[in-house]
Amino acid sequence: MAGSRERDRRRARERYERQREIRLARQRKLRKRFGIGLAVACVLGLVAGLTIAFTGGGTPKAAPSASASAKASPSASATAATSAPAVAEPATHCTYTQTDSVGKALMPTASPDYKAAYTATINTNQGEISINLLNSKATCTVNSFVHLAQTNFWNGSQCHRVSNSQGLYMLQCGDATARASQQLSCSSTTLGTGGPGYAFHDENLTGATYKAGTVAMANSGANTNGSQFFLVFKDTSLPPSYTPFGTITSGLDILQNVANAGTSCTFSAGGGVPKEKVVINSVTIKKT
Repeated sequence: MAGSRERDRRRARERYERQREIRLARQRKLRKRFGIGLAVACVLGLVAGLTIAFTGGGTPKAAPSASASAKASPSASATAATSAPAVAEPATHCTYTQTDSVGKALMPTASPDYKAAYTATINTNQGEISINLLNSKATCTVNSFVHLAQTNFWNGSQCHRVSNSQGLYMLQCGDATARASQQLSCSSTTLGTGGPGYAFHDENLTGATYKAGTVAMANSGANTNGSQFFLVFKDTSLPPSYTPFGTITSGLDILQNVANAGTSCTFSAGGGVPKEKVVINSVTIKKT
């Protein structure tokens, strides 16, 4: 059974890579064909994204962005899911909405192990970052995170954005299309748009704060969580719009060192590509 599951995961990953290449090819074709119109649309999207991300917040020029245009988006193709009433935590059932063909292969189970306790270790080229996952407060988010880790979704990807100013202190990761071998550029229109092909609802937002050690989901608006997340290394002021699902127990010094090294380029809304490359080699999950 273990061998069969591994083959299924490998095939899902291969399908993901094929679909990614198809999407990138389509995006290149669209950029070539529509040019100015696409640029205008991106500007309009940026304005809308900033409005969503910063209403009531204290960081008008920076956000835990999932896209190079500074929108907090897990995937360019993910559309906002419909609003849903708050679910009592821990949740006993999760809903994941497929956003593209990749999601069908990568979809997590809808029946989480809501009684379990999980810890995660993000194994990077800079060292290990250990996280206590808040399964009793953000069950469906943790269920997705554990699933993506166990299917090696993030292996060989880069953390594509760091911010160390303007009240925002975080490292953002989770875009599997930002491969370790790439030289990332702030001018890329695809950087930060990668997702798992599905989206899910927000959790644990009542009274949410983003103190040092918080791990939270990046998004493009309400209920659009995917695979991108950010790790806070210094108290940050943000509106309660990003699902907190973990607490860093070790490795804050790694984040601070990366932030202190600066950026190789900057995004218009603040932060930029880390000058000190952070590669996720693997994410290890421990369940008790």
